[in-house]
Amino acid sequence: MQKLLYLARADVERAGVTMREIIDAVENGFREHGNGRVEMPPKPGIHTMPDAFIHAMPAYIPALKSAGVKWVSGYPDNQKRGLPYISGLLILNDVETGIPLAVMDCTWITAMRTGAATAVAAKYLARPEASSVGILGCGVQGKSNLEALAALFPLRRVVLYDKTTAQAEGLARFAREQFGLEAAATQNARAAVDGVDMVVTAGPILHTPHATIQPGWLNEGAFASLVDFDSFWHPDALKQADKVCTDDVPQFEQYRALGYLQNIPPIYATVGELVTGKKRGRENARERIMACNLGLALDDMATAPLVYARAREQKLGTWLEL
Repeated sequence: MQKLLYLARADVERAGVTMREIIDAVENGFREHGNGRVEMPPKPGIHTMPDAFIHAMPAYIPALKSAGVKWVSGYPDNQKRGLPYISGLLILNDVETGIPLAVMDCTWITAMRTGAATAVAAKYLARPEASSVGILGCGVQGKSNLEALAALFPLRRVVLYDKTTAQAEGLARFAREQFGLEAAATQNARAAVDGVDMVVTAGPILHTPHATIQPGWLNEGAFASLVDFDSFWHPDALKQADKVCTDDVPQFEQYRALGYLQNIPPIYATVGELVTGKKRGRENARERIMACNLGLALDDMATAPLVYARAREQKLGTWLEL
Protein backbone atom coordinates (compact mmCIF):
# COMPACT_ATOMS: atom_id res chain seq x y z
CA MET A 1 0.00 0.00 0.00
CA GLN A 2 1.37 3.39 -1.04
CA LYS A 3 1.69 6.06 1.63
CA LEU A 4 2.73 9.69 1.65
CA LEU A 5 4.06 11.86 4.45
CA TYR A 6 1.97 14.85 5.48
CA LEU A 7 3.95 17.65 7.09
CA ALA A 8 1.99 20.39 8.81
CA ARG A 9 3.57 23.81 9.15
CA ALA A 10 4.86 22.96 12.63
CA ASP A 11 6.50 19.81 11.24
CA VAL A 12 8.15 21.76 8.42
CA GLU A 13 9.59 24.29 10.84
CA ARG A 14 10.59 21.65 13.40
CA ALA A 15 12.66 19.84 10.76
CA GLY A 16 15.27 22.52 11.41
CA VAL A 17 16.61 23.24 7.93
CA THR A 18 18.74 26.36 8.25
CA MET A 19 18.68 29.48 6.11
CA ARG A 20 22.27 28.86 5.04
CA GLU A 21 21.34 25.36 3.84
CA ILE A 22 18.43 26.81 1.87
CA ILE A 23 20.61 29.52 0.32
CA ASP A 24 23.09 26.87 -0.85
CA ALA A 25 20.30 24.68 -2.23
CA VAL A 26 18.63 27.58 -4.05
CA GLU A 27 21.97 28.66 -5.52
CA ASN A 28 22.44 25.10 -6.81
CA GLY A 29 18.96 25.30 -8.31
CA PHE A 30 19.84 28.55 -10.08
CA ARG A 31 23.08 26.99 -11.35
CA GLU A 32 21.09 24.16 -12.92
CA HIS A 33 18.61 26.68 -14.32
CA GLY A 34 21.41 28.78 -15.80
CA ASN A 35 22.77 25.68 -17.51
CA GLY A 36 19.37 24.78 -18.96
CA ARG A 37 18.87 21.72 -16.79
CA VAL A 38 15.59 22.61 -15.07
CA GLU A 39 12.11 21.86 -16.40
CA MET A 40 9.90 24.68 -15.16
CA PRO A 41 7.00 26.14 -17.15
CA PRO A 42 5.86 29.65 -16.20
CA LYS A 43 3.36 29.33 -13.38
CA PRO A 44 -0.34 29.41 -14.31
CA GLY A 45 -2.73 31.03 -11.91
CA ILE A 46 -6.27 32.08 -11.08
CA HIS A 47 -7.34 35.35 -9.51
CA THR A 48 -10.50 35.47 -7.40
CA MET A 49 -9.93 38.93 -5.90
CA PRO A 50 -8.11 42.12 -6.98
CA ASP A 51 -4.37 41.88 -6.29
CA ALA A 52 -4.80 38.27 -5.07
CA PHE A 53 -3.57 35.09 -6.73
CA ILE A 54 -3.59 31.30 -6.52
CA HIS A 55 -0.71 29.81 -8.51
CA ALA A 56 0.42 26.34 -9.54
CA MET A 57 4.21 26.11 -9.56
CA PRO A 58 5.71 22.89 -11.00
CA ALA A 59 9.41 22.15 -11.44
CA TYR A 60 11.84 19.29 -11.99
CA ILE A 61 15.52 19.61 -11.06
CA PRO A 62 17.24 16.39 -12.23
CA ALA A 63 20.52 17.09 -10.40
CA LEU A 64 18.65 17.33 -7.09
CA LYS A 65 16.30 14.43 -7.93
CA SER A 66 13.47 16.76 -7.06
CA ALA A 67 10.11 17.09 -8.78
CA GLY A 68 6.79 18.47 -7.62
CA VAL A 69 4.37 21.34 -7.54
CA LYS A 70 3.38 24.09 -5.14
CA TRP A 71 -0.22 25.35 -4.99
CA VAL A 72 0.12 28.72 -3.30
CA SER A 73 -2.10 31.73 -2.71
CA GLY A 74 -1.43 35.34 -1.80
CA TYR A 75 -4.32 37.45 -0.49
CA PRO A 76 -3.36 40.97 0.72
CA ASP A 77 -6.58 41.49 2.72
CA ASN A 78 -6.03 38.34 4.78
CA GLN A 79 -4.24 40.34 7.47
CA LYS A 80 -7.53 42.06 8.25
CA ARG A 81 -9.02 38.60 8.81
CA GLY A 82 -6.17 37.42 11.02
CA LEU A 83 -4.99 35.09 8.24
CA PRO A 84 -1.58 34.84 6.54
CA TYR A 85 -1.00 36.65 3.25
CA ILE A 86 0.67 33.53 1.79
CA SER A 87 -0.66 29.99 2.25
CA GLY A 88 -0.70 26.72 0.36
CA LEU A 89 0.59 23.20 -0.05
CA LEU A 90 3.56 21.60 -1.76
CA ILE A 91 3.60 18.09 -3.26
CA LEU A 92 6.95 16.33 -3.64
CA ASN A 93 7.02 13.40 -6.10
CA ASP A 94 9.34 10.45 -6.60
CA VAL A 95 11.28 11.23 -9.80
CA GLU A 96 11.41 7.57 -10.92
CA THR A 97 7.78 6.58 -10.34
CA GLY A 98 5.88 9.86 -10.10
CA ILE A 99 4.29 8.66 -6.85
CA PRO A 100 3.71 11.48 -4.34
CA LEU A 101 6.20 11.19 -1.49
CA ALA A 102 4.96 14.05 0.66
CA VAL A 103 2.45 16.85 1.00
CA MET A 104 3.66 19.72 3.13
CA ASP A 105 2.57 23.18 4.19
CA CYS A 106 4.40 25.69 2.02
CA THR A 107 4.14 28.87 4.13
CA TRP A 108 7.50 28.55 5.87
CA ILE A 109 9.21 27.18 2.75
CA THR A 110 7.93 30.10 0.65
CA ALA A 111 9.20 32.66 3.13
CA MET A 112 12.62 31.06 3.55
CA ARG A 113 13.33 30.32 -0.10
CA THR A 114 12.26 33.84 -1.10
CA GLY A 115 14.76 35.31 1.31
CA ALA A 116 17.34 32.84 0.04
CA ALA A 117 16.76 33.93 -3.57
CA THR A 118 17.38 37.55 -2.57
CA ALA A 119 20.61 36.51 -0.85
CA VAL A 120 21.82 34.56 -3.89
CA ALA A 121 21.16 37.55 -6.16
CA ALA A 122 22.85 39.89 -3.67
CA LYS A 123 25.92 37.63 -3.57
CA TYR A 124 26.57 38.57 -7.19
CA LEU A 125 25.05 42.05 -7.34
CA ALA A 126 25.64 43.79 -4.01
CA ARG A 127 28.98 45.08 -2.78
CA PRO A 128 30.62 42.32 -0.69
CA GLU A 129 31.22 44.70 2.20
CA ALA A 130 27.56 45.82 2.34
CA SER A 131 26.75 46.32 6.02
CA SER A 132 23.40 48.11 6.06
CA VAL A 133 19.97 47.21 4.73
CA GLY A 134 16.61 48.96 4.52
CA ILE A 135 13.48 46.83 4.52
CA LEU A 136 10.14 48.24 3.40
CA GLY A 137 7.36 45.84 4.32
CA CYS A 138 8.17 44.15 7.61
CA GLY A 139 6.00 41.05 7.52
CA VAL A 140 7.02 37.46 6.91
CA GLN A 141 9.03 38.26 3.77
CA GLY A 142 10.76 41.22 5.37
CA LYS A 143 11.90 38.98 8.21
CA SER A 144 13.11 36.12 5.99
CA ASN A 145 14.97 38.48 3.66
CA LEU A 146 16.73 40.04 6.64
CA GLU A 147 17.68 36.59 7.92
CA ALA A 148 19.03 35.57 4.52
CA LEU A 149 21.11 38.72 4.01
CA ALA A 150 22.48 38.40 7.55
CA ALA A 151 23.70 34.91 6.62
CA LEU A 152 25.88 36.22 3.77
CA PHE A 153 26.81 39.82 4.56
CA PRO A 154 28.56 41.61 7.47
CA LEU A 155 25.40 43.45 8.49
CA ARG A 156 25.62 46.05 11.24
CA ARG A 157 22.58 48.25 10.67
CA VAL A 158 18.98 47.83 9.48
CA VAL A 159 16.28 50.46 8.92
CA LEU A 160 12.69 49.22 8.86
CA TYR A 161 9.60 50.82 7.34
CA ASP A 162 6.04 49.54 7.37
CA LYS A 163 2.65 51.24 7.24
CA THR A 164 1.94 49.34 10.45
CA THR A 165 4.46 50.83 12.85
CA ALA A 166 4.15 47.97 15.33
CA GLN A 167 5.22 45.51 12.62
CA ALA A 168 8.38 47.52 11.89
CA GLU A 169 9.14 47.79 15.59
CA GLY A 170 8.68 44.03 16.01
CA LEU A 171 11.15 43.28 13.23
CA ALA A 172 13.58 45.79 14.76
CA ARG A 173 13.46 43.86 18.03
CA PHE A 174 14.05 40.60 16.15
CA ALA A 175 17.06 42.13 14.36
CA ARG A 176 18.60 43.30 17.62
CA GLU A 177 17.95 40.09 19.53
CA GLN A 178 18.76 37.59 16.78
CA PHE A 179 21.65 39.28 15.00
CA GLY A 180 22.84 42.03 17.33
CA LEU A 181 22.13 44.69 14.71
CA GLU A 182 21.61 48.39 15.19
CA ALA A 183 17.93 48.43 14.21
CA ALA A 184 15.57 51.37 13.84
CA ALA A 185 11.90 51.47 12.84
CA THR A 186 10.94 54.55 10.87
CA GLN A 187 7.74 56.16 9.59
CA ASN A 188 9.75 57.82 6.82
CA ALA A 189 10.07 55.52 3.81
CA ARG A 190 13.03 57.45 2.43
CA ALA A 191 15.06 56.69 5.57
CA ALA A 192 14.89 52.98 4.67
CA VAL A 193 16.30 53.61 1.18
CA ASP A 194 18.61 56.62 1.24
CA GLY A 195 21.89 55.88 3.02
CA VAL A 196 21.83 52.06 3.08
CA ASP A 197 23.82 49.55 1.03
CA MET A 198 20.94 47.18 0.27
CA VAL A 199 17.18 47.68 0.02
CA VAL A 200 14.40 45.09 0.13
CA THR A 201 10.82 45.98 -0.77
CA ALA A 202 8.51 43.26 0.52
CA GLY A 203 4.94 44.56 0.55
CA PRO A 204 1.95 43.06 -1.28
CA ILE A 205 2.32 42.57 -5.03
CA LEU A 206 0.13 45.14 -6.80
CA HIS A 207 -1.00 45.61 -10.40
CA THR A 208 -0.68 49.37 -9.95
CA PRO A 209 2.44 50.39 -8.01
CA HIS A 210 1.96 52.93 -5.22
CA ALA A 211 5.36 54.37 -6.28
CA THR A 212 6.50 55.37 -2.78
CA ILE A 213 10.23 55.23 -3.61
CA GLN A 214 11.17 58.30 -5.61
CA PRO A 215 14.11 58.96 -7.97
CA GLY A 216 17.28 59.93 -6.15
CA TRP A 217 16.53 57.86 -3.04
CA LEU A 218 18.57 54.77 -3.98
CA ASN A 219 22.23 55.56 -3.41
CA GLU A 220 25.02 55.06 -5.90
CA GLY A 221 26.46 51.58 -5.38
CA ALA A 222 23.33 50.19 -3.72
CA PHE A 223 21.57 46.90 -4.42
CA ALA A 224 17.79 46.53 -4.29
CA SER A 225 15.68 43.37 -4.17
CA LEU A 226 12.16 43.93 -5.50
CA VAL A 227 10.37 41.07 -3.72
CA ASP A 228 7.02 42.78 -4.38
CA PHE A 229 7.88 43.44 -8.05
CA ASP A 230 7.77 47.20 -8.76
CA SER A 231 4.96 47.91 -6.27
CA PHE A 232 7.06 50.30 -4.15
CA TRP A 233 8.91 52.02 -6.98
CA HIS A 234 8.27 55.17 -8.99
CA PRO A 235 9.05 54.53 -12.69
CA ASP A 236 11.74 57.21 -12.70
CA ALA A 237 13.43 55.56 -9.70
CA LEU A 238 13.53 52.27 -11.60
CA LYS A 239 15.13 54.01 -14.58
CA GLN A 240 18.10 54.98 -12.41
CA ALA A 241 19.20 51.33 -12.17
CA ASP A 242 22.37 50.51 -14.09
CA LYS A 243 21.40 46.83 -14.22
CA VAL A 244 18.15 44.97 -13.60
CA CYS A 245 18.18 41.19 -13.16
CA THR A 246 15.42 38.63 -12.70
CA ASP A 247 15.14 34.95 -11.89
CA ASP A 248 13.37 33.82 -15.08
CA VAL A 249 12.69 35.77 -18.29
CA PRO A 250 9.72 33.71 -19.59
CA GLN A 251 7.95 34.12 -16.27
CA PHE A 252 8.84 37.83 -16.23
CA GLU A 253 7.26 38.26 -19.66
CA GLN A 254 4.18 36.34 -18.58
CA TYR A 255 3.68 38.73 -15.68
CA ARG A 256 4.16 41.71 -17.98
CA ALA A 257 1.44 40.32 -20.25
CA LEU A 258 -0.85 40.15 -17.20
CA GLY A 259 -0.31 43.84 -16.49
CA TYR A 260 2.44 43.72 -13.88
CA LEU A 261 5.99 45.09 -14.17
CA GLN A 262 5.06 47.68 -16.77
CA ASN A 263 7.80 50.09 -15.73
CA ILE A 264 10.73 47.73 -15.20
CA PRO A 265 13.74 48.56 -17.45
CA PRO A 266 15.14 45.89 -19.81
CA ILE A 267 16.54 42.80 -18.12
CA TYR A 268 20.34 42.53 -18.06
CA ALA A 269 20.68 38.95 -16.82
CA THR A 270 18.99 36.11 -14.97
CA VAL A 271 20.24 34.93 -11.60
CA GLY A 272 21.14 31.63 -13.26
CA GLU A 273 23.37 33.46 -15.73
CA LEU A 274 25.10 35.20 -12.83
CA VAL A 275 25.64 32.00 -10.85
CA THR A 276 27.07 30.16 -13.87
CA GLY A 277 29.30 33.10 -14.84
CA LYS A 278 27.62 33.58 -18.21
CA LYS A 279 26.96 37.22 -17.28
CA ARG A 280 29.01 39.40 -14.97
CA GLY A 281 27.26 40.73 -11.89
CA ARG A 282 28.50 43.86 -10.17
CA GLU A 283 31.40 45.36 -12.11
CA ASN A 284 32.16 48.41 -9.98
CA ALA A 285 31.29 49.99 -6.65
CA ARG A 286 29.12 52.72 -8.19
CA GLU A 287 26.48 50.67 -9.99
CA ARG A 288 22.89 50.81 -8.81
CA ILE A 289 21.62 47.26 -9.36
CA MET A 290 18.16 45.77 -8.89
CA ALA A 291 16.99 42.16 -8.74
CA CYS A 292 13.34 41.53 -9.46
CA ASN A 293 12.90 37.89 -8.48
CA LEU A 294 9.39 36.69 -9.23
CA GLY A 295 9.48 33.52 -7.12
CA LEU A 296 10.30 30.31 -8.95
CA ALA A 297 9.16 26.74 -8.45
CA LEU A 298 12.82 25.73 -8.59
CA ASP A 299 13.32 27.60 -5.29
CA ASP A 300 10.68 25.40 -3.69
CA MET A 301 11.89 22.19 -5.27
CA ALA A 302 15.44 22.92 -4.14
CA THR A 303 14.20 23.38 -0.56
CA ALA A 304 11.50 20.70 -0.22
CA PRO A 305 13.86 17.66 -0.41
CA LEU A 306 15.86 19.10 2.51
CA VAL A 307 12.70 19.39 4.60
CA TYR A 308 11.49 15.93 3.59
CA ALA A 309 14.78 14.23 4.38
CA ARG A 310 15.18 15.98 7.73
CA ALA A 311 11.55 15.24 8.68
CA ARG A 312 12.03 11.54 7.94
CA GLU A 313 15.22 11.47 10.00
CA GLN A 314 13.35 12.98 12.95
CA LYS A 315 10.17 10.93 12.39
CA LEU A 316 8.05 14.06 11.98
CA GLY A 317 4.67 14.29 10.30
CA THR A 318 1.80 11.89 9.66
CA TRP A 319 1.78 9.01 7.19
CA LEU A 320 -1.37 8.87 5.03
CA GLU A 321 -2.61 6.20 2.66
CA LEU A 322 -2.83 7.15 -1.00
